[in-house]
Amino acid sequence: MGLVAVTWMNCLGRCLPQKTRFLHTLKGRQSDQILMSPSLASLDLPDTWTPNSSCQSIPDIRKSFNEQTPTVIDGKLMATEIRSKIADQVRQMKKCLGKVPGLAVILVGQRRDSLTYVHNKIIACEEVGMKSVVTELPTDCADADVQNAVMRFNKDPSIHGILVQLPLPQHLDEEKILDALCLEKDVDGFHPLNMGNLSLRGREPLFIPCTPKACIELLIRSGVKIMGKKAVVIGRSNIVGLPTSLLLQRHHATVTIVHAFTENPEQITSEAEIVVSAAGVPSLVRGNWIKSGATVIDVGTSPVEDPSSEDGYRLVGDVCFEEVKKVASVITPVPGGVGPMTVTMLLVNTLDSAKRMLNFT
Repeated sequence: MGLVAVTWMNCLGRCLPQKTRFLHTLKGRQSDQILMSPSLASLDLPDTWTPNSSCQSIPDIRKSFNEQTPTVIDGKLMATEIRSKIADQVRQMKKCLGKVPGLAVILVGQRRDSLTYVHNKIIACEEVGMKSVVTELPTDCADADVQNAVMRFNKDPSIHGILVQLPLPQHLDEEKILDALCLEKDVDGFHPLNMGNLSLRGREPLFIPCTPKACIELLIRSGVKIMGKKAVVIGRSNIVGLPTSLLLQRHHATVTIVHAFTENPEQITSEAEIVVSAAGVPSLVRGNWIKSGATVIDVGTSPVEDPSSEDGYRLVGDVCFEEVKKVASVITPVPGGVGPMTVTMLLVNTLDSAKRMLNFT
């Protein structure tokens, strides 16, 4: 999907024991990319939980924090810088070839979060001068309807990237649909061959999934050393957790994955120098989970009730920002951290695909 699916928590408004909440949220989740792409290279490149995500401090824990002023990574600024250079390359391609990169998005149903994500992707394409096309299908459509839409874009020479917005309705066969994607146009990086090549040493996938790719790019551009560092990835989904762990290993980090069946996740996470959280659980990661001076990348984007907001909710991350910022040396905010860079990595992948197909350097 381009981005991590927003998870509405059934337990909003209640307090759950930490272990129970973690198991309840992560068991069985399926919807949870660095290789330096050509375009990026050319661009210079506690025991209880408060579900309203207010991150109320726990006094005895707060007193033990070694408070410091962290570097808050500005994902919007980084994304803007990269997009400016992408736009330059798109203009050059149009001038030389009379063609621009084309992105096709297939949207099934009317999920509010998916509609928002697709809207953001289309706006981003317009900003850099790329062509974009959206095919919308009803929630009750059949596998064949989605596959036919994929096949049409596979054959369209003006389309260089195709993505199926995830998650799909439960009755659809996601694996079968993604298998139908032309490998050379799989800009979301979820085709089995792309994922397989990512997992094998000595192999190079054509595309890296956009959110994990954004996480590593944020680390690199922030000057965070990855090689030799202990890293923990919270969540093991195919969309974020798994490919992020593979990318960190490619950069020679020692990686541990924390998931629903992990015992003592707080202890394991507190030993890491780099933490990437992609669980979709508001304020899961508290201050006592984080080692002093660690780098924290928050992928989670969960809506929580907020009557003062125009929409009646606001987005929060997996990380209790107010607590963790007193311990971490580098941290991403939500929103404004990983999100803008994820969409930008989609643009990078689409540009790379167009360059490859049109033999443009």
